[in-house]
Amino acid sequence: MPYHDTHFTLEEARSLLPELSHKFHRVQELVASLRQRELEMQRIQQLIRSNGQGSKHPDFGVVISEIQEIVASITEQGIEIKDLERGLIDFPHWRNGQEVYLCWLFGEDDIHFWHSIEEGFAGRTPL
Repeated sequence: MPYHDTHFTLEEARSLLPELSHKFHRVQELVASLRQRELEMQRIQQLIRSNGQGSKHPDFGVVISEIQEIVASITEQGIEIKDLERGLIDFPHWRNGQEVYLCWLFGEDDIHFWHSIEEGFAGRTPL
């Protein structure tokens, strides 16, 4: 069983949801932006392929850097990101003396589930 330096009470985890909602909304915007830029890059590469030159979209690095900053700001708090695009996160939590995760998915209005460390998302159990 993994050891975590940080464990959250349900109240502590809930207090972070507005900030986390904002961050995952931004991640979704950035991922959509990357996808659009990837399509643009593919079109550019098709146009210049006959010249044998490559091209990289100039904004990729900026967008990826912002995503990395958001990820770091979340994980540095001791929160575990399980699926970045979906906004699936786990808060380490003690429940009846057992280390478990409080589980939240971007778009949910509150933390309604927990699961054992071994079971993961498939084992989500209502609080």
